[in-house]
Amino acid sequence: MKNFGLLGKHIDYSFSRSYFKDKFETNKLDCTYNNFDLETIEDFESLITSDIEITGLNVTIPYKQVVIPYLDAIDSEAQEIGAVNTIKIENGKLTGFNTDHYGFQQSIKPHLKPHHKKALILGTGGASKAIAYALKKLGICFEYVSRTQSHNVKYTYKSLATSGIEDYQIIINCTPLGTFPDIHKCPEIPYEHITSKHLLFDLIYNPEETLFLKQGNAKNATTLNGLEMLRLQAEKSWELWNS
Repeated sequence: MKNFGLLGKHIDYSFSRSYFKDKFETNKLDCTYNNFDLETIEDFESLITSDIEITGLNVTIPYKQVVIPYLDAIDSEAQEIGAVNTIKIENGKLTGFNTDHYGFQQSIKPHLKPHHKKALILGTGGASKAIAYALKKLGICFEYVSRTQSHNVKYTYKSLATSGIEDYQIIINCTPLGTFPDIHKCPEIPYEHITSKHLLFDLIYNPEETLFLKQGNAKNATTLNGLEMLRLQAEKSWELWNS
């Protein structure tokens, strides 16, 4: 039997466990998938050296970046992104990959129109780095939006509210704002400037329609949640574990 799992914190809600459980049952695969809910990343070492023989892991918030020092190797794409969401364990060696960028790129691609030339990335965490990498590959210019300004953050939420968002036709929410049960929250951006030419993408999948997406739908924008991205990144992880 092969053992797989998800590394994260407070992950009872996780998509991955139910997705892979269904996959294993449907295909009659002798595999298990468990949540490894760690209070701190320091507990990761004891997990890896425990009696559980793990073949592969997915990694979610808040460990996509801080897990890197615990790995033996990291592939070039994950290295450039600076975040890992997939770990392959083979002969005791831990190798980090990033499949988030693949999932995002493949899920947004069919919805892109010629006028979708510039994007805003809301948030600067591990997930946002994979989104930035995918946008580069798609040839789409982007800027980060965060609570505080820095050398790579052009807009704060306050300054964005003043300047408007007419020049940015794609807006991607990489923050946890709006995740169940806090469904009445959303990033504070000037939604009054959203038009039917905008594409709003929320990495959140629970609820299916976040307040962020509701605001876009009210303006007839194209809206996408993160479910297809998750499915695609999960399948890419499975491919890496079995390659």
